[in-house]
Amino acid sequence: MAQCGPLGRPAAPRRSQAGSTLSPGRPHIWFLQENTGSLTDPSGPCGCIQAYPEEAEQVPGRGRMGAARLLTCTGHLSVAASSVLRTPRILTAPLSLSPLSPEMFRAMAVPSENFKGDLNKYISKENIQKFLMALPRGGQMSEDDIITNLKLLEVKILNTKMPSTLCQKITGVLINYLRRMETKGELERMFTAVLMALGSHFPEMIIVKLWDRPNIYCLPPRSLMVAVGKISLSQDTVSYIGSIWRYILPLLRLAQEKNDMLAICHVFHGLVISAQKHLDSWDDKGMGITQREMSMKAYTTFRVFLNRWSLKSKDKVTEQVLLIIGHLFFLMPPSKLKNQVNRLTRLLMILMSMEVTPFYISQCICQLVNALAFSGCGGINLESQLGNITGMLFQQLSEKVNPSDPHSVENCSLALRAFYILAKLYQDQMVFLILSAMESSEPAKIESALQAFTDVFQELPQTEKLQRVVLNSTIMVIQEDLKPVPKVLVHFIEMLGQHNYLALPQGNTIISYIIKLVESDPSNEEDIQIMCSRILQMVSLPKLVNLVCEPNNTLAFVPLCKAATQMALKARSLGQVPYLSSFHFNPTQFISPQRLLTHLVMFSRKPYREKEFGTSSLRLLSALHPITSLHPVIHYNVGQLWMKVIPQMLQILDDHTEKSLNQEDWEDRLFQFLSQSLVAIDDDSWQEQLIRVILERIRYFTDDGDEKAFLYKFFGFALWTSRSEKLVKMMLSSILQTSHENLQEREGIAVAFSIVSRKHLKTVLEQLQVYSAILTDRDSSSILKLAKEHQQREWVLVCNTIYLSYSKIILGSKGAIFVHLDAILALILQHYHNCILEKDKDLKLDYLNALIILTKILGSQQHVAFQFKFPHKLAIVTFMADLIKEEPLNSISSPIRQKAMNIINNFRMLRPLLEIEERVELLSTCFKSVFCLPSIEVLQKEASSPKEGQANVDLFKETMQSLLRLMETLIVEMPTRIQNCLQLMDTWLNSQKDNERERAMWCTARILGFTAKMEDFKMEIEFTRLGHLVKLLAMRCQDPVDNICFLSSQAVYNLYCILLKKKQMKKKMQGLWEEGDMNEAYSANVFYNNTFEIAEAFAEYFTQNQLTNLVLTAMEELTGSRAKVSLAAAQLMSAVMKKRGTDLIKVEEIVAGILERLKLQLEPNTKEEILRALCLLAGNSTHSVVPLLLNRPLPWDRTILALWKVFGTERETTINILQLLIGILENHSTEGMTEIALQPVEAACALCEMLSGSLCREAIQELYPRLLLAVLCHLYWVIEQNASQKMVVYRKDGGSGKTFDPTSCALEVVKLVLFAAAYDGVVVYADEHKCWDLLSCPKFYYIGIMELTSNSWLPLPHPSGIVKNCEPVMLHRILNLAKNLLDSVDYRRKILARTIYAQLLWHRSVAQTLGQDFVGNLVKWIKEPNLIMKEIGLRGISNLALHPRQSESLKSLVPFLRDFLKSEARVTVQAVKALRNIIYHGQGGEVKAVFCSISKHLRPLINDERDQVRITAISALGHMLHRVNQFKPGYAIQKHLYSFLVPLLLSFQDNNTEVVKACGAALTEWTNAIGWSSFTQMFQHTTLSDHIQVLEETCKYLVSTCKRQLVGELLFQSFSFLKSSQSFLRTAAVHFIGLIAEKINLHYIHEDDVQLLRNALESMKNDPVESNQILVNTLLQNIEEYVNPEDSSTSIITTRFFRLSGRKARKRKKHLFKTVRREGDNDTDRQRNWLLGPLNLLCTWCKGG
Repeated sequence: MAQCGPLGRPAAPRRSQAGSTLSPGRPHIWFLQENTGSLTDPSGPCGCIQAYPEEAEQVPGRGRMGAARLLTCTGHLSVAASSVLRTPRILTAPLSLSPLSPEMFRAMAVPSENFKGDLNKYISKENIQKFLMALPRGGQMSEDDIITNLKLLEVKILNTKMPSTLCQKITGVLINYLRRMETKGELERMFTAVLMALGSHFPEMIIVKLWDRPNIYCLPPRSLMVAVGKISLSQDTVSYIGSIWRYILPLLRLAQEKNDMLAICHVFHGLVISAQKHLDSWDDKGMGITQREMSMKAYTTFRVFLNRWSLKSKDKVTEQVLLIIGHLFFLMPPSKLKNQVNRLTRLLMILMSMEVTPFYISQCICQLVNALAFSGCGGINLESQLGNITGMLFQQLSEKVNPSDPHSVENCSLALRAFYILAKLYQDQMVFLILSAMESSEPAKIESALQAFTDVFQELPQTEKLQRVVLNSTIMVIQEDLKPVPKVLVHFIEMLGQHNYLALPQGNTIISYIIKLVESDPSNEEDIQIMCSRILQMVSLPKLVNLVCEPNNTLAFVPLCKAATQMALKARSLGQVPYLSSFHFNPTQFISPQRLLTHLVMFSRKPYREKEFGTSSLRLLSALHPITSLHPVIHYNVGQLWMKVIPQMLQILDDHTEKSLNQEDWEDRLFQFLSQSLVAIDDDSWQEQLIRVILERIRYFTDDGDEKAFLYKFFGFALWTSRSEKLVKMMLSSILQTSHENLQEREGIAVAFSIVSRKHLKTVLEQLQVYSAILTDRDSSSILKLAKEHQQREWVLVCNTIYLSYSKIILGSKGAIFVHLDAILALILQHYHNCILEKDKDLKLDYLNALIILTKILGSQQHVAFQFKFPHKLAIVTFMADLIKEEPLNSISSPIRQKAMNIINNFRMLRPLLEIEERVELLSTCFKSVFCLPSIEVLQKEASSPKEGQANVDLFKETMQSLLRLMETLIVEMPTRIQNCLQLMDTWLNSQKDNERERAMWCTARILGFTAKMEDFKMEIEFTRLGHLVKLLAMRCQDPVDNICFLSSQAVYNLYCILLKKKQMKKKMQGLWEEGDMNEAYSANVFYNNTFEIAEAFAEYFTQNQLTNLVLTAMEELTGSRAKVSLAAAQLMSAVMKKRGTDLIKVEEIVAGILERLKLQLEPNTKEEILRALCLLAGNSTHSVVPLLLNRPLPWDRTILALWKVFGTERETTINILQLLIGILENHSTEGMTEIALQPVEAACALCEMLSGSLCREAIQELYPRLLLAVLCHLYWVIEQNASQKMVVYRKDGGSGKTFDPTSCALEVVKLVLFAAAYDGVVVYADEHKCWDLLSCPKFYYIGIMELTSNSWLPLPHPSGIVKNCEPVMLHRILNLAKNLLDSVDYRRKILARTIYAQLLWHRSVAQTLGQDFVGNLVKWIKEPNLIMKEIGLRGISNLALHPRQSESLKSLVPFLRDFLKSEARVTVQAVKALRNIIYHGQGGEVKAVFCSISKHLRPLINDERDQVRITAISALGHMLHRVNQFKPGYAIQKHLYSFLVPLLLSFQDNNTEVVKACGAALTEWTNAIGWSSFTQMFQHTTLSDHIQVLEETCKYLVSTCKRQLVGELLFQSFSFLKSSQSFLRTAAVHFIGLIAEKINLHYIHEDDVQLLRNALESMKNDPVESNQILVNTLLQNIEEYVNPEDSSTSIITTRFFRLSGRKARKRKKHLFKTVRREGDNDTDRQRNWLLGPLNLLCTWCKGG
């Protein structure tokens, strides 16, 4: 027997760990390999494999296998089978089984006989036997292996019928394993599942294992107990209930662990459910236990649970025990159960405090009371515990319900079920307890009580006492005002309504509460609103209609309306009249139809208030028709009308929103609906009652102004439909007696009268006339009966009401009232003249205010009223003029004059019109009355307070506006008389008072503006004094008062618009008008403070004489005392000259006058504007103005210079004057300094000043080529004249500034032209390279032009002048201009043109110009005898050769150019550059041939005595060698190259740094070409200080590496330099000879060669340079010692120069020189001559250094 634990249960051995390493070679069991196509050897590190269904491969012939569903025998999916087939599993190494086919899996989903056969095939009996054998051996299988095999075994058992013996064996093995091993979690569940599967076939086989216990103190395995508990629920196990209960009951005392308790609970749960299910059909024999015994067993079990088990904590054991004992209640004896009520109650209360899940407590309570109810009575104990039990139930109901939690939902249902049962048992006590809970202060308890009461209420008898106490308690809950509102409360009220509680007197309180809930409260949920709506429909319809119309229920209007509408429609569908006639006769109890109609219509006025006010009102109105059911005709007509119209109105509301609906249109539709309804009713009595209801609401309605206005209209439409004149008079009289204290009321009365007048005009006018008698009839007037202090106010209010009514009637009568209008005007005059009160200022003003209202409306109807004549209009106008004259001129204490002018203005266009004399008199009166008033500052100052001062200012502004409108009115009546109106302004516009001028200008601007914008504009409008008016307005634009300037600009613009409009109309009449003519660039803002723009705008409207006179007149104002006026005059002149300058006459007189005034002291701005005016005049009349200025004596003063400078600020003027001055420079005389020849100098001076401050760069750019050539040509002409430098022709600033003679002036012009054209770089370059000095000399002028154009001194041409800075387009323009002057007869122009022409060829775009014979022109110039022309031509060839295409074509010119290498220095230089460029930019191997052809001629230039030639030649040689080296020179080329070595080395000794630099560059290229790479760096970085070292290194390298013959040739070549005229070359030659002689062994040199060397040196014994003599003598002495060695054994010099020692044997002597001829010098000279040129060049270079 296994060892037992502390409680007698055998201790479980340690279970094997899942996933433990399996022993190799040990057999393992598996039943199925998941979804794999073949068996796999488990050779992994864990001895297992993992198979995933989604990764399975396709097996040929079998297909892909997916997951299958295994079903139990009952058709339900087995949990184990589902998990094993749907998820990847770790399987043990399998036995040899075939994989499951797809058909097998499909069969699992739908079990069949074939499926069972296949299952037997795949899970065989042998495999099961092996598993059963392996299971007891715990170490062989892991936990996961056991779980997997148990799942497969479950599938096998459930889906096949296995032999009982095998099942018995399986059961035994499993039970034994469970007794030995501790199982948990998934493993324990799988053992339970297999045991349940076995029990489904053989339940007794499993049950009997319960009492098969080896140790009575040990509990059965948990899996076994759970399986037995679930098997007990089966019908097949009924007979085992008794035996199981007897056996399991003692085990209750043994359970100590939680899992064991839960397992036992599973057994008892199955037992009690099965037993309770068979109570009604109990069979003692069949059940295996008697019912009495079973009852006692249940009681014993109950006692054990309560006594032995600890149930005072929140855990699953407690919950399961509560479930079990709930079922035990039905099995226990009732008496025993009743005795346990108190104990159970205490236990449940304890468990509630421990927060046990509410569901289990509610279920236990419900089962308890239900079991007690089955017994017939609850018992004393239950009755005593009602308070505690209901308290627990209330608490359970207060728990929040979670719809997703079934226990939470069921908890509430169980609690309510318990309340229901208890209410049946203890009715009165439960009502008391529930009502007590409703009166609690805890909201949660109140809601629970309401919820419980709602559930039990249906079972209570409805007695008066119950109704009373329920309503009181409900009202108390309502008064608590719970937030948020409990749904259960509303639901409870709804239930009360179903029992007719709302009809009770106390029900009104509840109804009020419901109405409050349906008001717009966002805290109330939607379902509460729905319940409230249902509750309201439980109220009677008449009462509900009353509630709808109560003012306090406005916020609940919509839901009340909806409820009433639904009730009415429901009644109509039942064939009942919705609004019974009997209700009409109870006005104190129910609302009358008239009031109901008025109320609903008023609420329909704002249809979207609360979203549905309108629709709700209309729907209710439609549902309640006929609104007066006593009248059969009304019933029919109104019904038909409303059935048609109301749906249309509802559709309109549906189609719109609050924003899109036009409120005015909607109200009109409402009034139309009411009018039609009243016509359909056709009942004077009914209509009278309706009107009285409206009047009543008007009298007492004071809240919403819009609604009251609506009521007045309602009144009017109601009365308008009446056919009774008596009723109309009576009601009109009644409404006139209502209050008219405020404007809204007076307007409402007037609107009502207007509506009624549409049908009853005569009656309305009669009533108004009768009513107006109180204004004039002292005998009958009720006004005089009032207190005196109220009489005037009442008189004014009545007057206002009457005149406002007349106004509204005029608007609404469509012209019918104009027949009576003159009588009304006469009546109006009588009201004032026959006034019953004293006419003080206040009454006069109030009267005018009332009259303005009427006349304003009358004026708006002038299009209709113009057809009639109103004679009393003139009387009123005269009356108003008299009132204006009566007003004081020194103050503005009242708005009487303003009101009077407004009234006159309102009579516009009404006949008869005023005559001209009357108009003038009226305007004069108004002008004087307004213009003469004190200024605004005075009005404010004289006021008693700031507030009064501001009021006076505001009143004055309003008065001015009234005057302006009056003037507009008079112009509209007679547009052609505007000139008369403007003439009246002259006096005021020229007034010395600022305020009068300002007011007059205000009116002028307004008159002109109004005229310009008139729709009916007349061509006949004339301004006979246009010039006077324009000048006056222009001067006012510069008025000291800024506002006058602003108003004047407005007036000018308006006048301009009038003239423009006339111009356009004239064009249109002539057929010339186009739509584009309407676009003008002027505006009032343009004219503001801008006299120039004013004059420019009006210039086209003047003739030539007017223009000239305008300018001459404006000149008189230039010297005025007021600066702004002078400036305005100057601007006026400037604008006229700009716009119409060509049309001016008397130009000389104008210019002379301007010059005279410029000499005076003027304001800077004025002077500037005068200069601008003359600039514009010069631009338009250039040939008249410019000669006048040029003829002024030189040097000019500041005034003339300022004029010339300003001429450069306007583009057109600049172009015109420049063209004239250029013409003067181009056509000047070539004679000496005569008076006529001064004109070009004057032109140059003018250009100096014009261009010095030029702002018109575009103009300069436009004329730049011609201007540049003209000033350069003028410069050449000036320098040739050799004028004296003391001759001052131009002085900066016209005073003490820098002075200029003709030459310096011409140079300054050249600079300014370049600056003005934005070519500053050219000027900077010319300054740095002293181009101006060259240009100032006639001899070097052309060189200066070359320098100015591009740099000609650099080794290669680099553009640094005009060619670099100008754009290609500009260069082509200069080329085209210069091309025309190439063969000019004027030598100066020809030199200038050819130089520029040649220099422009540097630019590629110029050189590639098509159709140009550049080469032909250049060759032609080269052939000319003039050296300058030759140089220019060669310069052009050099520039042209820069371009590859041109360089190829120029190769043919090489022989021609080569001849110029012996020419004058500058020509030679240009020839060398030309050849250099041809070679350097040449293409192909022909470059080498060209170089060879010129090398002999180029070599002498390297040592040329002329520095410029020498430097150019050496530099050119370097560039040529660079180009030749690119084509890999051969031996023949190298021979030519060696001939340049000695000349370059000797020139390297020059002291001229430029020569040294050029030689270094040339020798560097020479070494690259010859291959002396080791010398490249040395030559590149050689300076003057190390040139001897360079020579020594070179000689050493020559002797050591070169052939003796080459050394001899180079040595022989140096002999020619011993006779050079340049001392440095002779010295360098001696050094070279000495260094060569030092490096070679003279012992091996032939005596003839030595003698030749001696002879060459002896020629220098008498050299003029002493140092050379010493150096030669020393060298000769050393040679002598070599020839006679016996005399030189001790000579140090010999040791230094000649290496004679160490001779071991005599060797044959060799010739150093190729050919030595002693006789004759010709051959020797010929051999030297080929080196002479390079040596000379080298000497020249050295000398220059």
